[in-house]
Amino acid sequence: MLLLEGFFILLCVPVSLIYKEGIHLELGASGLANILTGGLLMLVTWNADKNLQTRDGFLVVTTGWIILSVFGSLPFVFTGSIPSFTDAFFETVSGFTTTGATILDDIEALPKAVLLWRSITQWLGGMGIIVMSLAIFPLLGIGGMQLFDAESPGPSVDKLHPRIKETARRLWFIYIIFTITEIILLIAGGMNLFDAINHSFTTMATGGYSTKQLSVGYWDSPYIHYVITFFMFLAGINFTLAYFALHLNFKKVFQNEEFRLYCGFIAVFTILTAIVLHITQFNNWEESIRQGAFQVVSIMTTTGFVITDYVLWVPFLQVILIILMFIGGSAGSTAGSIKVVRILLFFRNSVTELKRMIHPNAVIPVRMNNRVVPPEILSNVFAVICFYLLATVIGIIVISAMGYDLSSSLGAVATSLGNVGPGIGVFGPTASFNHVPVFGKWFLSFLMLIGRLELITVLILLTPGFWRK
Repeated sequence: MLLLEGFFILLCVPVSLIYKEGIHLELGASGLANILTGGLLMLVTWNADKNLQTRDGFLVVTTGWIILSVFGSLPFVFTGSIPSFTDAFFETVSGFTTTGATILDDIEALPKAVLLWRSITQWLGGMGIIVMSLAIFPLLGIGGMQLFDAESPGPSVDKLHPRIKETARRLWFIYIIFTITEIILLIAGGMNLFDAINHSFTTMATGGYSTKQLSVGYWDSPYIHYVITFFMFLAGINFTLAYFALHLNFKKVFQNEEFRLYCGFIAVFTILTAIVLHITQFNNWEESIRQGAFQVVSIMTTTGFVITDYVLWVPFLQVILIILMFIGGSAGSTAGSIKVVRILLFFRNSVTELKRMIHPNAVIPVRMNNRVVPPEILSNVFAVICFYLLATVIGIIVISAMGYDLSSSLGAVATSLGNVGPGIGVFGPTASFNHVPVFGKWFLSFLMLIGRLELITVLILLTPGFWRK
């Protein structure tokens, strides 16, 4: 992973030379530090046992994300773009976890090569979480992908191909195709090549980093807004479904219950938001629908792009956005938060429990996609939701103890844990996290990490039983 990270840092060196920014040596040193460290670790562990146990998997996934974030901070620190290591680490964790929360108050002041690296962290993080969700998490028994009906006969470990390497290769192919397509469409809409590349990277990762302080709102172009809305929607879909769609197997796509609920949530909340915006702010229906659709899709897919300061919207709409922050996108996508499939199973099991109380002797299983969902998967779903809500409550208490009001504390925690980016209150879309105390930045970085890795992956490392032989 360090070798790969170093390679991508070195790709930013030519950008510094093209724009004559004078930071190519610093970027080169950052890339070499990754490559040399990664190479040394490979030599030291060359003869180590390569067969990973389940506990090894939990450890590798968590420590891998942390180490990548530490070494990914080097370009910010070495170039002086973000001199403070705490701030640089926060920005990098926000990138790799595809959160999009930033400490920068003047994004345009950064060198373009650094802005590109900032976007690359999200692009790599987005693909990394897809590969883990579809190929690694199921082997650990977490992540929700046991629920997806792909090629296996039931709700078990599902992959596009029986070999993880082949699964990852096909997912990378889809991810790259979508990214290139968006780049071309954005350029066709008048966006320059550099901005198109950066925004495509962070759209497909549902990350939300922009090269502009005003985010996508910098471009007063309905075409650009619609293009990015469409690709945010795609990025929030299970990438296995995208694979089937590209092979024209639309029946499998539309039969998937999570996909139908995902589309239903977006449609209902978009219509509701557009109507309220038309009544309270805009006389133009097109603008009301565009603003509503963009912001609903952006928040629900946890991308975090903005085209307006939604903190100025009526409180009712802000409540809707908070709800969407907790729902999130589909399992097996780059989106964060609780995920639609868990929301679906939570309510379906609740309804089933009511039926069981009326008919105590009846055997009423919980079904999804016409398959019975095993009890252990339901237990996992409830555990993740409980841990998520518990982490939210603890997070609000910690942030409010730093002097922030309740709505701002809720916004900071919801956006960090759900990997959304902008929050509400003083953490709204036009603000940054620069004013947060040092401890607060490390705490929010921790929330971003556990939110991205499905909570249990990280929290299990904190239990004494994990470390017993």
